[in-house]
Amino acid sequence: MITLFHCVSARSFRPLWMLEELGLPYELRMLPFPPRARERSYLDVNPLGTVPLLLDGATRMTESSAICQYLAARYTPNTLQVEADEPDFGSYLNFLHFGEATLTFPQTLVLRYTHFEPEERRMPQVAADYQKWFLARLRSLQTLLAEQDYLCAGRFTAADVSVGYALLLAEHLGLASHFTPAVAAYWSRLRQREGFARALRAQEAAARAQGISTLPSPDTRV
Repeated sequence: MITLFHCVSARSFRPLWMLEELGLPYELRMLPFPPRARERSYLDVNPLGTVPLLLDGATRMTESSAICQYLAARYTPNTLQVEADEPDFGSYLNFLHFGEATLTFPQTLVLRYTHFEPEERRMPQVAADYQKWFLARLRSLQTLLAEQDYLCAGRFTAADVSVGYALLLAEHLGLASHFTPAVAAYWSRLRQREGFARALRAQEAAARAQGISTLPSPDTRV
């Protein structure tokens, strides 16, 4: 049985969405956000104190995009993986990591320096600069998504899950109104997927059952 440690709508939503798309059985362990501060015992399980943590037998993984790649590759056959002999293999890997390294990273700085830091440590200029940084890089998808429904290989893949979470985070940050038309349409397609809807329902049901707040992690305020 796969076990996923998760905070509501944190980066760990990526592997949760993947698990639902793949139809795999799993145990969802919910944590308050941020777990390293509000669930200190979690540090005994994951010294990083971060989510996700995915356990699959002897496998332990903490990087959300890497977990997406692992699940797509490990649990085959499925269409969420792009194989090495497919023409879009390189694009698949690039977009898989683009979602985290290029699109999610700057948003975490916006969150930190707008909402998560104490008032005296907030830095509005840093937040504003990284918001522009995120939107500029997101605009690079406009031409591609104006011509095709998904990022690569002519189908929905783990790369779309990775980038899709960055768009979910942007929505929580109030940035969705700045999406270009093709990106907005793409985000609408992703939100209509049954796997996405099941993941949203799963995290809310598990949080309620385990006595954890259903407030999305990006909406947490100090």
